[in-house]
Amino acid sequence: MRINVQPKHPGSSTNNVKDVEDIPQTFPDLEQRLQPVPPCVSLRESVQVYKEHCRMAREFHQVKHEIAVLEDHKRKLLAEMVEDEQVAMEIARLEEEFRRLTEENRTLVTVHNERAQQLERLCVTTRTRQDSS
Repeated sequence: MRINVQPKHPGSSTNNVKDVEDIPQTFPDLEQRLQPVPPCVSLRESVQVYKEHCRMAREFHQVKHEIAVLEDHKRKLLAEMVEDEQVAMEIARLEEEFRRLTEENRTLVTVHNERAQQLERLCVTTRTRQDSS
């Protein structure tokens, strides 16, 4: 929608009308009560205030968009952080399990070596008895 109002005063510039026509009339991000009010095109100050209001509305839209992008990025980072914490907990659990299993393995190797030595002694003792009989 464009403003097609001609200046009321013959000496007014038609440039102001053209400039105002190029600026969008509505800004969906703004509440209705905050929407720029079309200027009185015959008054330069009114047109300037309208242009400034539209500039601020565009800036508001840009900032609102940047906030949304940053909030989305924050949400993703928080999700990554939760995932990283879960991975860290799993690593800690696996490290503890590895430590426990390593200790159990050492114990089993020691017991195996002791039993192998006992078996060897028994075999030697048995052969010695058989040889003596």
